Amino acid sequence: MRTSTKPNIILINCDDLGYGDLGVYGSPYNKTPALDRLAAEGIRFTDFYMASPLCSPSRGAMMTGCYPSRIGFGSFDGLCVLFPGQGVGLNPSEITIARLLKDAGYATAIVGKWHCGDQPEFLPTRHGFDEYYGLPYSNDMGRQPRFWWPTHPAVPPNPPLPLMENDTVIEEQPDQASLTARYCERSLRFIRQHRDEPFFLYLAHMYVHLPLYVPDRFRKESVNGDYGAAVAAIDWCTDVILHELRSLGIDENTLMIFTSDNGSNCGARGGSNVPLRGTKASMFEGGFRVPCLMRWPGHIPAGAVVEGMTWSMDFYKTLANLAGAAVPTDRMIDGADILPTLLDPAVPLPDRPFFYYQMDELHAVRYGDYKYNGVQKTLYDLRKDVGESVNLFDARPEIVARMESLLAQCRTDLGDTRTGVQGANIRPAGRVANPKTLTEYREDHPYYMAMYDKPDAG
Repeated sequence: MRTSTKPNIILINCDDLGYGDLGVYGSPYNKTPALDRLAAEGIRFTDFYMASPLCSPSRGAMMTGCYPSRIGFGSFDGLCVLFPGQGVGLNPSEITIARLLKDAGYATAIVGKWHCGDQPEFLPTRHGFDEYYGLPYSNDMGRQPRFWWPTHPAVPPNPPLPLMENDTVIEEQPDQASLTARYCERSLRFIRQHRDEPFFLYLAHMYVHLPLYVPDRFRKESVNGDYGAAVAAIDWCTDVILHELRSLGIDENTLMIFTSDNGSNCGARGGSNVPLRGTKASMFEGGFRVPCLMRWPGHIPAGAVVEGMTWSMDFYKTLANLAGAAVPTDRMIDGADILPTLLDPAVPLPDRPFFYYQMDELHAVRYGDYKYNGVQKTLYDLRKDVGESVNLFDARPEIVARMESLLAQCRTDLGDTRTGVQGANIRPAGRVANPKTLTEYREDHPYYMAMYDKPDAG
């Protein structure tokens, strides 16, 4: 029998899902009835940002509430994301949201993609998660035809893709088309096991990162090819979890958050960031701004829309507040506690700037409705011009000057390799000597697919 009043928390994070990929965000192609219902029963955010337009820095930031550069996650020995067998990862001294919640009495689990380091010291079970089941990095980092694998001394040749349970590889080169259903089953198992105590489930989907391997059922129903099928699989899994929460009688005591780690590749196999400009990895809105939905029946008002600027880094303090967990006071945390706005969307959000980094290079800042790129010398009014088409740089010099001042303050704090400024308040990533890949190719191993047959990657 449950005695705690602390809410359960389910954080669903997709991979490369774009701003325009859900029906509730305007997609005319992808069918997302469960996610559309999630929005109708909760809050939809229009101006929600990830801290990076790429996966490793984005995920590290979300876990710690900090800009990637603050935790040494802006770049990885010159690479933009972590690769198999690198001796770099999330520093064991960092305190993740999972660690905070675990210390506050929560059962914690991650199902899906981690991508914050694959060496033993960096795995989820060393960062506050009781359980882990999934891929330690992107699904295009196994054995498959490709042309993008970096020639870099820190990156070994691509090993077989590992499926892990806790700290152990349990399968190599798995059938990717089956993984979303397996992730869903693992999520349900965890929810059922911990129905009588507060739990934190971080479900980090493989979809819609390339390559796309999808079940036939979803492909047959899709009008947007494999991409639409992958989005439908995400929607189906969300529906299954919502149904389970209702069946167990814990629906009204569960906060569900749905988002994506960065923008879509767009033209790559059917994704969309419409009406935003730019793609994954770009400094335009399409790289950083993503869908975000939150639902907590009886607490978050149904059908609400929040147009103010919010970030994934805000999850840290917000969820800690919900759980009654103590936020560390010995380090800088960049996110804010936005719980008052979740409970009452009329409550104003914090007034603060948001900074856009390309690896460890500071490029742009948004403050209020304006976004300024100091490298490109562009100024946009995002409230009137979300597609970033009308450059106001020459017309509004007073705003440019204010934005340049904000960029200068950020350089002092977080650093900027483009201008050679070392940040005063940054912490190092974790490092280990003599790193090893989790797997090695063996000719006599009975892989499901010794070589994946799709060349799509990135």
